[in-house]
Amino acid sequence: MTDFSVDSIPYPVRLLIRKLKWANHSVYVVGGAVRDICLKRSITDWDLATSASVEALKELFRNDSHFSPGHGTMVIVMEGHSYEITTFRSAAKTLASDLSKRDLTINAMALDTSTGEIVDPHHGRRDLQNRILRAVENPEDRFREDPLRLLRTVRLAAQLDFRIHQETKKAISTLARLLSEVAPERIREELMKILTIPKPSKAINTLIRLGLLREFLPELLEGRLKRQNHYHRFTILKHILLTVDTVAPSPVLRLTALLHDIAKPRVRVKENGIWRFKGHEEASAELAEEIMKRLKFGNQMIAEVTHLIESHLIGYNPQWTDAAIRRFIKRVGADHMENLLAFRRADILAHGKQNGNQDLLFELDQRIQQQLASSPPIQLSDLAIDGNDIMSVTGLSPGPAVGKILNQLNRIVLENPQWNQKEKLMEILKMDAALGL
Repeated sequence: MTDFSVDSIPYPVRLLIRKLKWANHSVYVVGGAVRDICLKRSITDWDLATSASVEALKELFRNDSHFSPGHGTMVIVMEGHSYEITTFRSAAKTLASDLSKRDLTINAMALDTSTGEIVDPHHGRRDLQNRILRAVENPEDRFREDPLRLLRTVRLAAQLDFRIHQETKKAISTLARLLSEVAPERIREELMKILTIPKPSKAINTLIRLGLLREFLPELLEGRLKRQNHYHRFTILKHILLTVDTVAPSPVLRLTALLHDIAKPRVRVKENGIWRFKGHEEASAELAEEIMKRLKFGNQMIAEVTHLIESHLIGYNPQWTDAAIRRFIKRVGADHMENLLAFRRADILAHGKQNGNQDLLFELDQRIQQQLASSPPIQLSDLAIDGNDIMSVTGLSPGPAVGKILNQLNRIVLENPQWNQKEKLMEILKMDAALGL
């Protein structure tokens, strides 16, 4: 029975298959591609399994752009895309033994590229039809082989909107502690995949119930059942998860949402019968940095997320002057403004109460856009004079004193943008120099 037209396989993949077959190796399409064929979904990843050894793969593709991440896998880069080729798993080196070592039945199918038939020894198509995630054969064995599968199973359940089979779920809960043995980089990648699905809270709540979250992000659990004040309808944890679901699914915004109130339980105190969270934005930024370093995030991502967290309590009111708006833009940075406002909208919505803050945020956004449209002198680089001009007037040598004067002039033009002209600033500078300032 033919299940799939091999002509639908992208040309680079067919080229790889042909090269392996010409060298007398068996080769099959495996993994997510076969699952997506059965689900009639668009296919983004084409992975191959082959009888060829790692040494044979290295020889066969020695002239192609490639790298090896280990675990018997070679990644070939063609036409800007990456394709994984993995030698059959287990000592038997057969397709049957390979599929028996895969994590879930829906991932333990193979496409025979000669006939278009789907090889399905573990009834993956039946589980797809019933919308079930079931581990192949013995669940505990599969998860012990690679404990990251514990996390990946929960992520797939949320992505596909499938339920996890009871025995598989039981094994995940039993072996949750093994996740602590997984490299932080691998956990980070799975976490980011979870955070960019349409509704991450479903997966995160499953991680909590099965005991997985406490193995890599226990700080989030501190907000469970912790009530807030009258500005919030929900507990700390529920508010965080609702913010994650509400904000746009970009990595920076979702990660900011996940960590923006992470330290609230630690600064929570009751004053006159009201819960207060003084300095929680700074404390949350510090704790977020600690967590992100633990999970091996890059420095740029850490800097951006922690900056947004530290800046997320804006405190705007309509009495702000235009100069106050410009000072706010300078403090946060024009490049961060779009993300901060997008995150803050989601944060306010996740309060679960209508209090007019959305209207204030809209007004602030409008005023920021008006200021940016007029290109005001906000940063030091916007000044009409530079350090050389200052040194020529004051006789100073390069050093901190020149920077201090530049900052003073920057503050002046933030209040009076019309003064950002070289002649005017030189006049101010000469006057201050004459006064010995």
